[in-house]
Amino acid sequence: MTSMAPGRRQPDLSFLLDRTGYVLRTRMTAALAEIGLTPRMHCVLVHALEEERTQIQLAEIGDMDKTTMVVTVDALEKAGLAERRPSSRDRRARIIAVTEEGARVAARSQEIVDGVHAAALGSLPPDEREMLLRALNTLVNGHLGTPVVSGQPARRVRQRTK
Repeated sequence: MTSMAPGRRQPDLSFLLDRTGYVLRTRMTAALAEIGLTPRMHCVLVHALEEERTQIQLAEIGDMDKTTMVVTVDALEKAGLAERRPSSRDRRARIIAVTEEGARVAARSQEIVDGVHAAALGSLPPDEREMLLRALNTLVNGHLGTPVVSGQPARRVRQRTK
């Protein structure tokens, strides 16, 4: 019996980006779990240390919905790593302030994240590493820089069947 499936004319870029992103996230999650953090917690800590930011601003940076952001900040507060405080710029707004312990943990988590990234990039020859980073930056800053709004939510990562 012959297949009725259309022939692929281009590499499956969606699979390649989804799969590498998914595996990178699982490695990041496992590595950060060793110090009691999630990637979202790391993201909030690091970006809250850069400058005074509200919970909404941090949620946008980390691509988190409001519920996920609240749960993440609650966990950081419970661990003594961050706290909600009034903004110095807008008394109606609340910022996420990182505690001294949170800053120490953020420094350690950044080392872990850098190590996960270095291991992934280190698996490529140096010239391919540079080419990959240039190509991804070109896509992120150009054609794939802005998501398209659609009535259908984007699908989660899928497993390759062949």
